[in-house]
Parts: sequence; structure tokens; C-alpha cells
Amino acid sequence: MTARANRIATLTDAAIELIADGGMRALTHRAVDGRAEMPPGTTSAYLRTRQALIEAVVGRLAERDRADLAAYDLPTGPPPPTPAPRLDSGDLDALAAGVAEVLDRWLSTGRSRSLARYACLLEAVHRPELRGILQHGTGLRVQARDLLARAGATDPDRQGDQFVAFVDGLLFDRLAGAGALSAPPPGTAASRADLSAAVRTLLRALTGS
Repeated sequence: MTARANRIATLTDAAIELIADGGMRALTHRAVDGRAEMPPGTTSAYLRTRQALIEAVVGRLAERDRADLAAYDLPTGPPPPTPAPRLDSGDLDALAAGVAEVLDRWLSTGRSRSLARYACLLEAVHRPELRGILQHGTGLRVQARDLLARAGATDPDRQGDQFVAFVDGLLFDRLAGAGALSAPPPGTAASRADLSAAVRTLLRALTGS
């Protein structure tokens, strides 16, 4: 990673924490300088406009999410050009466990990133020029369609998109919804087991397993 890339990573990581703590209103170039412990004007020198700053934050979120998925051996890119092996029920159980591990991480050590991600998406609703940030989520949908096809889903394109939407809703419910009141504490074995059971039920429903 170049010196410039390292500096931008430091600034965007600081911006993520700011958004998680205070929402999008807290995101200013000066505030990022302070959180990153950089000299005044550093952020604006690298990311001149607020739009550039938000887009850089979204890119950094996507980069760190991909690293989490790779750490648990979950697919992070488009399907391979040649057909992959068919998934059986055991594979689906392993997939559910892997997804649960990532979700639990995004609820615990990665909580700030999850909060910042949702805040950026809501910002895009009101600012059409930022709608491009939604493209960062398309890769997961493409991969989910492939996984559902290999698992025998009857309509993998539609059901793959549903899988991503349902899992995202599960994350949001545990992060900011009423689910946080009754779910096991994030970062625990009980949380991972509960999330795994939910994802497994979803996979079985979508594939008829």
C-alpha cells in the first residue's frame, strides 16, 4: 500500500468512527483531522469535497468487509468462470456458520463499521449524487445468486437477492432494532449459534432443503 493509500485509510477509518458516534452530522473534514490526529487541513488535502469523503468512507467499508468475508472463507468476488461443485446440506450448514461468524463480528468488534454503513446508505437516499455507493453491494448479490443456484434453488437470481436482503435485515434488527433487546450479547458463542440457526433456516427455506 502506498503512502497516500495508507493516509487515506487512516482518515477514512477515523471518519467511520465519527459517523458511528454521531451520525452523518458529525462528519466534517476538521473533525476527521482531529479524530485521526492529523494536522488541520489534511483531510481536505486528500479528499477535497464532502462527497469525495463519503465515497472514500464507503470504499473503505467495502474493503474491510471483504477482508472479513475472506477471513471466514466466504466468497468475496464474482463466481468462477467454470461451474463450481454443487452444495449439499452439509455445505449449507457450514455456509450458515460462516455467515453467522461475520454477522457477529459486524455486531461486536465491527459495530462502528455497521453503523457507518447504514448511515451512508441513508445519506444516499436524500442525495442522488451519492447513489453510486449502492454499487458496492452488488458483488455480494451476484455471489449469493451463484450459491443459491449451486444449492438447487428454483429461482436463484431472485432468491439470491432475497438472501442478501434477509441477512442484511437480520443484521440491522440486531444492531438497531428490537432484536437487540432479546438476542444473545454480540461477541459470544450464544450469539453466533443463534445467528447461525437463523441463516440456516433461511437457506433451507430458499432451497427447499
